[in-house]
Amino acid sequence: MNRTISVLLALVLLCSICEVGLCRYEIVTIKKVGGVSEDKGFENSAEIEDLGSFAVEEHNKRENALLVFARVLKVKEQVVAGKLYYLTLEAIDAGKKRIYEAKVWVKPWMKFRQLQEFKHVKDISSFTAADLGILLDGLGWREVPTHDPEVRDAANAAVKTIQQRSNSLLPYELLEILQAKAEVFKEFVKYDLLLKLKRGIRVEKLKVELHRNFNGNFVLKLVQDYTHDNV
Repeated sequence: MNRTISVLLALVLLCSICEVGLCRYEIVTIKKVGGVSEDKGFENSAEIEDLGSFAVEEHNKRENALLVFARVLKVKEQVVAGKLYYLTLEAIDAGKKRIYEAKVWVKPWMKFRQLQEFKHVKDISSFTAADLGILLDGLGWREVPTHDPEVRDAANAAVKTIQQRSNSLLPYELLEILQAKAEVFKEFVKYDLLLKLKRGIRVEKLKVELHRNFNGNFVLKLVQDYTHDNV
């Protein structure tokens, strides 16, 4: 009996020491006390973005890698001894965008964060509904956020092509993406953008349509002048 009590006391003491950070080797086994739930309202909050950046930095340290964090695409969380976050994130590896999944264990009251898992899921060579949050296979145009990085890439590509086709010596400057629509297919995506551009002292509004193929290359298909006044 005394021996059993002694063993139990030793285990309690060991757990207490590890909890306050004095244990050399941390016990990482987590009891799952809650179900996994998707956080659909995180809207790229600063906290979640920070966790995504932390996951990439920790992976880089462990693997001597050079990934560059881009954004968190999706997050799920689970109540454990703290919280376990399941992140789907985008990072850039040698200039190529790739999707990764990471698990981060957080105990806020101890200012503790630990990367438990980090794995490559896919390269961004084909488009999915998750990329822009819209439906696949020609089911119609959908409004997409004008601040989305993919939309910004499309707008910059359109401006670059317009400049190359123009005889003007004055460079075009993208001031604002006024409206953005997209239609996603299995092997390419179509963008319909209304852009506000500046060229010298003249401000123009141009409606453009361009396609991005599975290799990530943009092709400008249509340009319409929507300018009604000069500023």
